[in-house]
Amino acid sequence: MTLTPEQLDAMAGRCLMVDVEGPVLSDEEAALLQRMRVRAVCLFRRNVPDAAATRRLVADLKCALGDDILIGIDQEGGGVMRTLFLPQAPAAMALGAADDEALARKVGGAVARGLKSLGINWNFAPVLDLNNNPANPVIGERAFGADPVRAAQLARAWMEGHLAEGVACCVKHFPGHGDTHTDSHLDLPVVDKPQAELRDYELAPFKALSPHAPALMSAHIRFPSLDAEWPATLSPAILTGLLRQELGFQGVAITDALNMKAIRERWGQPAGAAQTLKAGADLALVLQFADEMEASFDALRAALQNGDLTEARLSEAAERVDALIRRYPSVDDYAYAAEQRAADEALFAEAWRRALTAHGDVPTLPAGQRLRLVVQEQAPSDGVSEAGLSANKLVAALSRRHALEVVRFQERAALDWSTLPQDGVFTVLASTTRERYGSRERQSWKPDLHLALWNPYAAADIAAPALISYGFADAALEAVSRCLAGEIAAAGRLPVALGQPYLEQ
Repeated sequence: MTLTPEQLDAMAGRCLMVDVEGPVLSDEEAALLQRMRVRAVCLFRRNVPDAAATRRLVADLKCALGDDILIGIDQEGGGVMRTLFLPQAPAAMALGAADDEALARKVGGAVARGLKSLGINWNFAPVLDLNNNPANPVIGERAFGADPVRAAQLARAWMEGHLAEGVACCVKHFPGHGDTHTDSHLDLPVVDKPQAELRDYELAPFKALSPHAPALMSAHIRFPSLDAEWPATLSPAILTGLLRQELGFQGVAITDALNMKAIRERWGQPAGAAQTLKAGADLALVLQFADEMEASFDALRAALQNGDLTEARLSEAAERVDALIRRYPSVDDYAYAAEQRAADEALFAEAWRRALTAHGDVPTLPAGQRLRLVVQEQAPSDGVSEAGLSANKLVAALSRRHALEVVRFQERAALDWSTLPQDGVFTVLASTTRERYGSRERQSWKPDLHLALWNPYAAADIAAPALISYGFADAALEAVSRCLAGEIAAAGRLPVALGQPYLEQ
């Protein structure tokens, strides 16, 4: 049967998820989305400045594309929390440190309530990657821990709470992004491990949750023992053979963003979109470049016309997406009541407090004691998470209980530890970025206490006791301040092995 141009447009557009430029949908963008027949849009920080603007954007997208739409966002918790105006949820590893499934379930529900109030109906979380590589530049505290059984149990509890509130989840990054030392935003990682080892470890959480997860996101990683040619996102052996046929996954499979360099610089977004749908994905996540979104749409139409993609394959994909939208519709009448919001903020504060973890002998510093705080002026975003912690914000939090003398630096290379006064003042180093410390800092930086406020693995790099918070939300910093003063204990348990100090690649 020869497809009409109208049918080609509809089939191609239904298999793309795209983004928009800002918090206001322009007429040009609306016209492009309508021409491409898309019904799935991913939001980022630039799209969600506040609740009212987000609701308007969602309403405008529905007006342009119809009510049967997927509005997705990365709202994992911790540093990956696109909305600054909603209560700040704990990172997955914070929940791993608290080690309480009931708490994880409540947190998942609270995250969903905030999104539901905005009309967002799809959250790209939870992370099922496992922390078996301390040098991983992009996962870290985004994962629940290193043990595949416990990580899966906590992730499932979080997901159950989230789904119960009527917002879809998406487990990621299949078949596992934990054991990489390369960021797929920047290059194509390779995990060269035997199949048996992958199945026993990386794949275990996905196998455990595949019957329960409504959606899954692929990883831009090459696994030679699973497919010698293609990375997972583009691999028929992984997305069809392993995911569908072996694991029996029935939900929606979406790619990680195809504008990441691992895919875009090798295949390009249009060719990547066609190949991933051929391989077994249901939605290609094509982002950032409007011309490449259009080219991806055209590439899918061309693949249908020349037989490289079959009508049956795209119909199957569309049906899965249809089912997800029916089960988790975007709603515009859910009010996030002030009482509920306050309860959710209190819940998150409890989780951050229970996550606090002592590594080594962390001393109590009586309230009012003078401390020297060494901190970077402004921690940047790592490209995945949001911008890191500013020195001013940390100073404000710690000054509630202690008198601070603050030593600020712009970049680590600019700080010469030997220039600090040798006057006996208790010196606290705050780590506010995901970056690990190298041999220079390890050999010359000598704090009395290390606050690892983002990447927990940084605690292995500095020879000092460390207090680990797994994130830098306001509630996490308040818990750190209270713990230093002896008001609360650091009762969390590290759900990972920190390993040896970082060795520069």
